[in-house]
This record gives sequence, C-alpha cells and structure tokens, in this order.
Amino acid sequence: MKVFRRGHLRVLTLGGVAFLVLLYVYFHSSSSDSTTSLTNPASNNALVVVSDGDAAPAASPARKDVELSGLAVAGQKTPNDQCPALRSAVTDVNTVAQFPLFEFQPAWMRGREYWDTNFEKRYLKRRAKWQKLPLKVFLMPHSHNDPGWLKTYEEYFFQQSSKILQNMVTKLMLYPKMTFVWAEVSFLTLWYERAHPTMRHQLLSLLKEGRLEVLTGGWVMPDEASTHLYALVDQMVIGHQWLNRTLGIKPAHGWSIDPFGHGAAVPYLLHEASISGTVIQRIHYAWKQWLAEQQLGDFKWRQTWDADGDVDILVHNRPFDIYSIKHSCGPHLQICLEYDFRKVPGEYTEYSIKSFPIDESNVKLKAELLLEQYGRQGSLVPHNVVLIPIGDDFRYDHATEWDQQYTNYQMLADHINSNPSKYHATIEWGTVKDYFKEVKARMKDFPTLQGDFFVYSDIFTEGRPAYWSGYYTTRPFFKLLDRQLQAVLRSAEILYTWAWARAAEVGITAVAQLLEKDYEKLVKARENLALFQHHDGITGTSKAIVMRDYAVKLFLSYHDSIAVSARCAEFLLMTRGILSSLQRESNFLEHLQPDFERPSYDSWPNKIPIITDKQMRQIVIFNSLAQQRIELVKILVTSTNFRLTDEHGHDVLFQINPVWNDTGNGLLMLTKQFEVFFMADLPPLSLATYTIHHSLTADADKRKAIIFSNYYAPSPPIGYKAPFDARDVLPGDIQIDSDCLKLLFDGSTGMLRSVTNKKTGKVTQTAFKFAAYPSAQFKSGAYLFQPDPNARDPEEDVLAGARPRIFIHSGPVASELTVMFGAALMHTTRIFHTSQEPLQSAIYIENIFNFASHYNSTETPGFPPNYRETELFMRISTDIDNGANPVFYSDQSGLHMQKRVKVEKIGIQGNYFPITTAAFIEDEAPVDGPRRMTLLTDHGQGAASWQQGWLEVMVERRTNYDDARGMGEGVTDQKRTMGRHWLLIEDLESERGGDEVARLSVGAHYLSNALNYPVDLYVADGLESHMLNAGAHFISRPLPCSLHLLGMKILPVPQYPGLMPSMRALMHIHNQSPACSVRSSIHACSGLQDSPPQGTELTIGVKSMQKSDLTGTRLNEEVDSLSKLRIPHHQIRTLVLTLKDSSYRGDGS
Repeated sequence: MKVFRRGHLRVLTLGGVAFLVLLYVYFHSSSSDSTTSLTNPASNNALVVVSDGDAAPAASPARKDVELSGLAVAGQKTPNDQCPALRSAVTDVNTVAQFPLFEFQPAWMRGREYWDTNFEKRYLKRRAKWQKLPLKVFLMPHSHNDPGWLKTYEEYFFQQSSKILQNMVTKLMLYPKMTFVWAEVSFLTLWYERAHPTMRHQLLSLLKEGRLEVLTGGWVMPDEASTHLYALVDQMVIGHQWLNRTLGIKPAHGWSIDPFGHGAAVPYLLHEASISGTVIQRIHYAWKQWLAEQQLGDFKWRQTWDADGDVDILVHNRPFDIYSIKHSCGPHLQICLEYDFRKVPGEYTEYSIKSFPIDESNVKLKAELLLEQYGRQGSLVPHNVVLIPIGDDFRYDHATEWDQQYTNYQMLADHINSNPSKYHATIEWGTVKDYFKEVKARMKDFPTLQGDFFVYSDIFTEGRPAYWSGYYTTRPFFKLLDRQLQAVLRSAEILYTWAWARAAEVGITAVAQLLEKDYEKLVKARENLALFQHHDGITGTSKAIVMRDYAVKLFLSYHDSIAVSARCAEFLLMTRGILSSLQRESNFLEHLQPDFERPSYDSWPNKIPIITDKQMRQIVIFNSLAQQRIELVKILVTSTNFRLTDEHGHDVLFQINPVWNDTGNGLLMLTKQFEVFFMADLPPLSLATYTIHHSLTADADKRKAIIFSNYYAPSPPIGYKAPFDARDVLPGDIQIDSDCLKLLFDGSTGMLRSVTNKKTGKVTQTAFKFAAYPSAQFKSGAYLFQPDPNARDPEEDVLAGARPRIFIHSGPVASELTVMFGAALMHTTRIFHTSQEPLQSAIYIENIFNFASHYNSTETPGFPPNYRETELFMRISTDIDNGANPVFYSDQSGLHMQKRVKVEKIGIQGNYFPITTAAFIEDEAPVDGPRRMTLLTDHGQGAASWQQGWLEVMVERRTNYDDARGMGEGVTDQKRTMGRHWLLIEDLESERGGDEVARLSVGAHYLSNALNYPVDLYVADGLESHMLNAGAHFISRPLPCSLHLLGMKILPVPQYPGLMPSMRALMHIHNQSPACSVRSSIHACSGLQDSPPQGTELTIGVKSMQKSDLTGTRLNEEVDSLSKLRIPHHQIRTLVLTLKDSSYRGDGS
C-alpha cells in the first residue's frame, strides 16, 4: 500500500534532510515511475492465499485447499464451448430502439385521451366488418387489494379484504353467471384459515367451475423494479405451494396491473411457473398510444437473450391508463364513469354522481353507448376480443355493490345478446382464461417484443408527464432491511435443510423436535419477506406507519432466521458424542451467537467485541455459495495479543485497525477495542471454524495498520496513550496502492479521482462526486422524481464548504480511505492486498448517509436546512466513451442486464432506471483497449448515465410533500443507512459483436453474489474446542462459476402447512451466464459449464431428484445425479429432492 501526496512541492522541500530521513524509514519506491509509497508493517509476510502451486508464507505451513479444476485462468478471451457468444433476439418490437422515437409532448396530452380522428376512422371501418368478425366482450369483476399501503396488511384484511372474499363466495353462488378474479394469495390464506367449512367447500366449487380464477398465484403482486430474484421466486413459490396443497389448483394466467412499470424478469418467472399468459397495465403513456396505433395489444414477450423464443409468454396490455372502471370500458373516460354502478350510502364520488341504474326505459340507449366504447377498444387489436375489468382498489367490500354491478351489467348484456343480427356482438362474464382462450382461437401468430417498460410515466392526473422513477430509491433503509432478511433467510433455509435431513436420518429426536419449532419461524420469515415484495412495500410508497409495520415484521424474521442458522450450524458441526451429552442442557444448541447486536429495526448492527484475554475463542463462518470464496471478515476484539488460525490449524494473516470514538472535540482511538480484518478462504457450501488463540508472544505491531488522519482529538485526556501512532494527512492529493491498483484521491475532498491498473498501465478517470437534485415541491415524492425546474442550479453541490475529516488505514490485508462530512455522509474506499482475483482488481465502496441526523450548517453548509427537498446521488465521471448519446446497462432483478439509451427530451427524471444488483458503462466506439466500469450494489436504487462517461446512482431522498399519487404524505422518515458497492474496471475484447447480449463478467458475478449473500459469522460461547468439528461441507465439488445456488428449502407437510417440515426439499439453480467479451477471472473457478460436473453430490441422503417447474407444483422426469441437470444460459432450473427415509418422522412424510 502506498500513500502519496502530489503537488505542494514546497512542503516537501522545506522538510529538509531530517524529513527525508524519516520519509526513507517509512516509505520506499515500488513502481516504475519512482513514486513514493508507504510500506505495510507486514510487507515481508504479505497475504498469500494458497491455491494449487502457491507457496505459503514463511510464517505459516502450507495449507491444503479444496481441489478445484478447470478455469483458474486470466480470463475468457474468446468464446468457447463453455462460454458461447450470445446474439440478441430479433423481434418485431425492441423497446430500446422504439422508445426514443416517440412524441413525448403530444397534442392530446392536455385532454388526457389519445383517441383522435385516426383512431375513430379505424373504428368505423372495423365496425362495418363486425358481421364477419363479431365483437366478443368479457366482463370481469375484480378487486385490487394492496397488502399494505394507507393501512397495514392486517388492517386491510379485517376491515375490507375479508369482507370482499366473504361476499365473493356468497354472491357468486347467488349469481351463477357472474365471474371474479383474485390475485393476492396472502389475503386468501388469512380468509381461508378463518372461513367456515361450508364457505371453503363453495370456494372450491367455484374454482372447479372456472367462474373464479386465481391469477398469478404469488403471495403478493410484486413490484418489478426494486425486487431481487430470490425474493421474487420465493413469494411465488409459497403462493403456488399453498394453492396447490390447499385448493388443488395451479394458476395458469398472470395479472400484474398495479406495479409502476414492468420489467422482463417477472414475465420469465411466470413462464417458468407454467403460466401461459399475463396482463400488464402501467406503462408509459407514449407506449399506450403507440401500441394502440399498431394494434399490438397482445404480444409475445421475448427475453433479449432468448433468440429462439423458448420462454416467450403471451401478454395482454390494457390499452388505457389504469385498472378502474373509468379507465377500462373505452377511450372516453366520462362515458365510462356512467357504467360504475357502485352506490354506497355516505360515499360521494365522481362515478356515483354520473351513473344511474339500468331499467327498461334506458337500457337500449345505455347498451348501445357502452357497446360503442367496447367496439372502440376492440379496434385496438386485430382479433376484436375485449376484456373489461369491472373493479378498482378494494372494491366489492359492500354486498350491495355485487348486486348493483351484476344486475345492471346483466341487463346491458342481455339487450345486446338478444339482438345478434343487429349488433353482431356478444357480452358475457368471464376471466383472463376466457379472454386468452378466445384470442388464441381467433389469432395464431403474435408479434414479438423484447426489452421492458421502464420508466413509467402517467399524464392522467395533471395532463403532463410525471415520471415514476423516484420510488427506485425511496426509503433505502427499508430496501436494505429487505435484502438483509433475504440473505439471512437464504442461509437459514440451506442450513436447515441439512440439519433437518441429518436429524431425521440419524434419529436424533431432541434435535428434530427443536427443528420442528424452528420451521414455523422459517415459514413466517418467508411470508414476511414475500409480503414486503408488494408494489407498495419494497418501493417505499406506503404511509410511514405502514412502513414501520413492514419493518417490524422484517426485523423479527431477521432475528429468527439468524437464530435458526446458528442452531443448525452448531448441530452440523457438533461431534456426535458431545451432542448426546448436551441434549440434557436447558440451553441446548444455543452456544453459537452472532457477533453483533441489533436491538430494533431502525438501528444498525453493532459489532460486539470478542473477549480475547487469556482464552481461546472460536468463530464459525458459513459460506452459503456453492463456489469457493475468499471473503474479507471483520470482527472486534478486546486485545491485540492473539493468533488466528483457520479450520486446518494454519495461521491466518490479519490486520488490526483502530476503533474511533467521537469525543465531541475530535476523535480518539479506543484502547480496549480493536477492529480486525482477515481474509477467510472458504470451501463451497460449507461451515468453517476459525480460532482466536490468546498469545503474549504475538507480534501485534506487525499486524497494526498505519494510520493517517486530519481530525483527531488535539488534547487527549490525561494518561491516555493511543494504541496507534496517527500521522497527519499532508496537503496535496492522496495515493493508495496495492500490487494491482493505484488509486488517486483529491486531497481536499477525499474523493477518488483515477484508477491505474498497474499490470496493464491503463489509467481510468473516476471522479467521484456527491450532489443533489433539488426536488420540485408537490411534484417529487415517494413515487415521482422531478427536479425543481425553477432552481438556481440544476444540481446542488451539497458538500461545498464542508470540512471533510479524512482517515487512512493501511495494513497487510487492506488499505482504505474514509472521509466524513459531518453526520450526513461517510464515504469509504478500500482495496485489498491479495493475489487473488477478482478481489485484487476490485474497489470496495461504502456509504453511510444519515438524513435523520441533526442538521449542522457549519459542518455541511451545502445541504438545504434539514435536508429538505434533497435527492442525493453519487456520480462517477469517467473517460469511458459510452457514446455522445450515453448508453448504460442495468440489471433486471438480478436475472440479466438491459441496455439503456439516453432520451434527452424527457429530462433526467425520465432517464433514471432501476437497478437491484448492477449497472455498467463501457467504451462503445472502436478504441484501443476498450474498458468497462461496473458498479455493483447491495440494494435497489435508481441509476442513470446523463452525460458521456457518467454513471450515477441515487442514494437517498427526502421530499417533504406528497406527489399526489395517493399516499398522502411526504417522505421524511429517513434513517442512518449504509450502502455497499463494488467498483470493477475491466478490459474488453476489441472485437465484439454489436448484437451480443450484454452480460456481467465472471468477476462481477462473483463480487455481486458475495455482496448479496455475505458470509454468516457466529461466535462460540460455552463450548470447548473439541466439541465442534473444524468444518462441515455440504457439496462434494463446487458448482461451475456460471451456476448460482439461488436457494434451497424444506417444503411443508401438506396436512400441516407452516407447522411441520416434510422430507421434500426445493432447490433452485440459476445460470448467471457470465460475459465472454470481458477479460475477467476468479481465483478458483471450476469452469463455465451449464451443468454441475460429474461427481457433484450433496452431502445429505437424497432418495430421488425430480425436475419441476419454478414453484415445484408441476413435476417432470427424475434425474439420477446433479450432473444430468442442464441449466441453459440465464435460466433457472428447479429440483424437488426427496430425502432418505428417517428413523424420526414425527408427523412428517
């Protein structure tokens, strides 16, 4: 590591000979241009993670690593049979190419209806042909039920949703022609658990008749922008599993009418869940108009990477703004209002004023007026079939509405149907199933579309564009809490699978009984995580009190998941003899605890110091990934007198950093707490035990980091002796080095300016900047992003005039620079001293931002008072040429990458796109040595590339006013939040196909998986070292680097769902399909195959493995080994495992 200050030559000169002598002691030259560098205290024994052919450091014996074969190379430079070049699909519509061509300020905007004379002429021509192509109309009552928004999930259920479902069964039994659709399984389960057996029987009868259709079958109707792949799959699995085992049904069609824009990941998942067609609603108003003009209301959505259309799904786009009756019958809203017949005493709405009951005196006039609207809608598609949703949010909660809607619409339908020769139209009750069946009967070939429908914009509120790109970032603390639960729940599910299988197989009754109780906690955690995927949950667009309710649920499950993991890990590591003796203890399997405490959901985890004085302490680390990984582990200790050994007993190199304490008059280093960094080399899918040995002979000074700071207490207390020598940060720019990277920072701000790859000599400009867009009051809020057009400057330099506090820690493991701007922002940049890729080429970025802190105009005068109307972003300005009209790529829920092209005429608010894991820019034009810069993230954010070479992400938003989209309040409940990123600069192949599918590199996938699924760490308390085995391995060989174990879980016993675990497990593997055109590598990689290699086995007893669809509810053929399972690029494959018979069965099967 090297710290070098450029400029200020006068300072160095005035130092004289004495200064140079001191400089020589601490600095040495190690680069070709003779720059000056700081020697690590342990540089003579630098970190070497030993793999095949490597020599161990002299201080440590050589360790035996897990045997790996295949691709441990410098990078995949050319496509081969393991990494084929993928060409993009060719489709009728490409959303990336089509979207910039739209007119975004059409003449019809102020009137809010795109219907014009051209549409009317086409309708009249179609109307004349009804005799040959009759109009077919399906009336479909529905009720959209949000599991949380203005009220909590439980409040909505007890006050409205339970009544809707009760009315649904009663009224459908009363009206044998009427139909209904339902989507939210979370509400359906609550109702069914409480329903009378007669009502349950009637529900099953309605499902069997087909008059009631359950659509999508997910636990919720999920958001499609901020959700991650694991949680999207999980919420669908638990919904489908419940429907299958409880009601004996499997959803065949999707219904996604309220998410704010639509991504490509959900259509793929629906296809994999055996759903053949789906309905979407909220897309940009320009898309609505264009699809209507082109008669593309129904199309096949094709994945960009699916050239053959193997996973196409038929999609119906609702042609008008939203799903209310006002926006559903046809293009003319005021006419449609006349056909919402709900009249509830005490309600005064625009529809209750406009509509009148149908009777013999008005039925002909009303029926013909309505038929014209239906006919106009039918002219927007080639087949003349129309689906008419009749409903809105929480509709049909009053029994009278069922009567009003049914009797009035039935009279209208009867009048039309009784005159077929006159009207050439039929109107009947139906569901989505009936619509798609009729459409397929009339139309055999459908146009294809690739891409997605972000960003969404409406105009129906004010008659001008409103871009829904704010919610990508809104309430980042809650988005992070979601991902934290996702990570610990996934670990708990995997460990539980092995623990349950082992306990049942060997017949340890006490453990099995304990695990049965834990299973209820896992099921509740699944449901709570699934609930938050709701499109007003993870989006941050519910009222503050509802967001708190979500957070409490997530937090409780977060703690439960960690506790389950710890118990399972202890059981799996414990020797059999010790296990038998411990079963008699009251705190049985309670000896592993996390190394942090988190007393409430709105607090951040605080590390608990591990007491290392005069005792040996064991640390258990779980690697939940199915590949070998090297991970930086951080712990706190109370003493520096220790050694650290791994599971094989080999010494592990570590680094000791200070722990700083704010005294109010500067910062002091604590004398009884120390931060320790070490690199853990972890086998795939395994538990490993590391041991801290108290040692008075340990040479702590060699492990201590060298410290630089410009802000520490000038007058420490009497008797205080700092445990580290802190040196002043000298004037000028700052340079930090490793063997691979050279980072140059602006000495006045602490922000990264450039990155040099020392192996290639390439320098990439990477100027970091934090700034903010001032929010437009009442136009920017929880949903919408709209910078203030009247602001003096388009961006606020919120760090202007700030007094940054800079800290530099450099040791044998890592070097980092942290800069603090008051309480509002702390920004850390870290590099690693390792020979292993991709860690040696990657830069770790950590941001802690706190808009909940006390506003201090002295520390950060650039921020507005109390941070009001502030949309804070982090921008990286580079010299990468991603086009004069900038292009960048964002991920789609972690499934794949999507190209984005700047459309200048819709402003920055229309050019922000959602990311959940990654974004990158790369040299587009032919240049020598093209590069790619990838930014990885650990939670959902908005991202943009507004100028050439820029990549920015929104990190926090504070908007004091409501944006008129229904929530009714601003977003002012910010909390201290930490966002983590990796920055990776990679070389591209010079010859790349222009139509190649955009993909992350193998190194980026490695880092992203580690970011999303960090290692789980537990500290043993009350156990002797001989009580735990050194490690436990759950897979015989690592999966190829392309294959990611997405998740694994024990399914419930059908008779006792949520209570009893069965002997069946569900396993998902995702082929992440790394890029071939990026020169990237991983320290140990077993290839990029699309199947596990021969000999790959799970270390639990598996009786059989059966392929299934995504949710495990449609079983296919058996496979006799994992190596026989092929996972095509980008796709997910699912296995249902039947575990071996056990001596302990409980009530399970």
